[in-house]
Amino acid sequence: MQRYFIPPEQFGATEATIAGEDAHHLIHVMRARAGDSIIVSNGLNREALAQIASIGKNAVTVKLVEDLPMYAEPKAQVWIAQSLPKGDKMELVIQKGTEIGAARFVPFLSARTVVQYDAKKEAKRLERWRKIAKEAAEQAHRNLIPEVDAPVTWNQLLALAKEADLALLCYEKESNQKLKTVLKQAVEKRGGPDGMRILLAIGPEGGFTEREAEEAEREKFVTVGLGARILRTETAGIVGLTCILYETGEMGG
Repeated sequence: MQRYFIPPEQFGATEATIAGEDAHHLIHVMRARAGDSIIVSNGLNREALAQIASIGKNAVTVKLVEDLPMYAEPKAQVWIAQSLPKGDKMELVIQKGTEIGAARFVPFLSARTVVQYDAKKEAKRLERWRKIAKEAAEQAHRNLIPEVDAPVTWNQLLALAKEADLALLCYEKESNQKLKTVLKQAVEKRGGPDGMRILLAIGPEGGFTEREAEEAEREKFVTVGLGARILRTETAGIVGLTCILYETGEMGG
């Protein structure tokens, strides 16, 4: 069944309005008709089975038939902080990370980031990233759309670590501390993963510098390894996220 996220202001008590690209998709791609059933969500705290009541030129009105339980979100919130990679790799990280269960994406600039940051271009890229997150969340039947932040500086990322319950820096030179061990200790200390905010930082194509690793450790980060193999930057976040959700019981763990 098709699923659509609707802005909260278009989500009423008994009816909701679908507009813009979603309405176009329903009308022209799905060939929807009055009486068809879909699922709608306000992306916050309500999801419902809906029945199409009327179809206009640029909008679709639906009647909310039954509220549905919201159980598709992981107990722990995993924030993937990704140093801006080349090309369209960030799109892959957001798409697959959303499908798996990431709660937030934080692009950032680090010492070895090779992408030239352009504020004007980034505004368009950010819009596209958020669209990818929305579409992936709908495809994966998520209850919420992950946040996608505008790119931040290295120092801003260090400051963000203070907002997390656990901040992990994936560092290829770290051979003593494994993600699984550090995560298990943190979860046990906290009494479970419910509501836990975990920041997972991934370096660029060239990895983090030793100085960055040292700075991160001074600012609450714990450096961890993901195994003996060197992963591509667009792979590391997906692997780390999957490991975290597996170990917290979200993926058959």
